[in-house]
Amino acid sequence: MKTYNLAFKYRIYPNEIQTNTINATFGCTRLIYNRFLAQRKELYETEKKSVTYNTQAKELPLLKNELPFLKEVDSIALQQALKNLETAYKNFFQKRADFPKFKSKRSSRKSYNTVSTSNNIRVEGSYLKLPKLGLVKIKLHRQIPQNYVIKSATISQEPNGAYYVSLLTEFEKDIKEVSSDNNIVGLDFSMSELFVSSENQRADYPRFFRKLETKLAKAQRELSRKVKFSSNWNKAKLKVAKIHQTIKNSRKDFLHKLSKELVTKYNAICIEDLNMKGMSGALNFGKSVSDNGWGLFTTMLQYKSMFLGKQVIKIDKWFPSSKTCSFCGAIKTELPLSSRVYKCDECNSEIDRDLNASINIREVGRSLLAY
Repeated sequence: MKTYNLAFKYRIYPNEIQTNTINATFGCTRLIYNRFLAQRKELYETEKKSVTYNTQAKELPLLKNELPFLKEVDSIALQQALKNLETAYKNFFQKRADFPKFKSKRSSRKSYNTVSTSNNIRVEGSYLKLPKLGLVKIKLHRQIPQNYVIKSATISQEPNGAYYVSLLTEFEKDIKEVSSDNNIVGLDFSMSELFVSSENQRADYPRFFRKLETKLAKAQRELSRKVKFSSNWNKAKLKVAKIHQTIKNSRKDFLHKLSKELVTKYNAICIEDLNMKGMSGALNFGKSVSDNGWGLFTTMLQYKSMFLGKQVIKIDKWFPSSKTCSFCGAIKTELPLSSRVYKCDECNSEIDRDLNASINIREVGRSLLAY
């Protein structure tokens, strides 16, 4: 039996008192993060010394005496803010991220994290028990299995004003690997359809951003005409945020359902290890690439496959899947992006360009499974 983690995200509906407490906690955790980040920077610039998490954690009780309002919010959330700062520094020194930045009060997304101790975070019917908040109404659209233990909770507020909680759970499961010898599919990324499979299945992605692009542009123009931070500006900003949230939710819903369908149907899914950020910049397809959400889709495929004992095989992004003939293996030296049909010069076969690539991806993935 191995231990795994899985997060469940829900919409919560705090009352006025709870909303004020949540907003106060956002502010206090931001203050802690910024204050100790400033301390670290100043100490290093003046004395070339570094400060450890343990040293700063000992200063936290003294700061609470200096600023009594810090005692009114969840103490664990304040400690987690310090741990987040420590993680940000580690990521910087290990070259995984840029140098830590100060958190802004006007950031569009706010959140804080708290840890479960003595069952202080638990679901009770249609309510969620949270530290300092008590029972908060929750939309429990998906039940958490009884053998899953809640380890922590992240309370967040989206730009449209809605509050959410992400519950990180821990559970033990004996995952038996499923044989992937025959039931294999290859997926070739498609700008317009998300993917074309080696079975000639097309995702027919609805392109949610493109559908609301005109409406979004109009709302953004209205926002640009308002006096910044005025009442009308805040209303216009909320309107823009709601459109973005609609696009985001629609995309995630579609990708969740599609990824579940694929991992249920196939034992192994083969995809290319693409650099989507580089692709969008090089080909000037930024909006289309972002609209598809290919990175989110592949992440969903990976964790859903893992829990079912199935596999997602990533092949080298430099493999010429589009230029290789899936019939005879001949490789073209040039293949313009505008050519949607692959015509082989060696065996004279003709096949849809994306279908040809997906078949090649499947066969390379099959060879990798053999090792």
